[in-house]
Amino acid sequence: MEIKLFDSELKVMEILWREGDLTAGQIASILKEETGWNRNTTYTVIKKCIDKGAIERIEPKFICKALISKEDVQAYETEELVERMFNGSKKQFFAALLSGQTLTPDEIQELKDMANQIK
Repeated sequence: MEIKLFDSELKVMEILWREGDLTAGQIASILKEETGWNRNTTYTVIKKCIDKGAIERIEPKFICKALISKEDVQAYETEELVERMFNGSKKQFFAALLSGQTLTPDEIQELKDMANQIK
């Protein structure tokens, strides 16, 4: 999956990931409540997501269905960040993530367990 989503597009996708398939009007209502967007703004962003292949438009009633998962987007965005900011080094990324941070003993153990599962 190589679809770059901008912040506004992620807002629409978050709604679909959280709520499931919705009409464009339902998405517009939710985003008006949560962000203050007007209907035209929401419809413009939905169209951009459709054009990118992130959302499928189903008729009748302009039902929107997410075609990409949140996990796929998170993985793509993480890889982009690691590549752009850490020259592709996951080790440097992880070190930067942990530097200056206070982790609880439980969090440290969870991270160790995750690392051991990779082996």
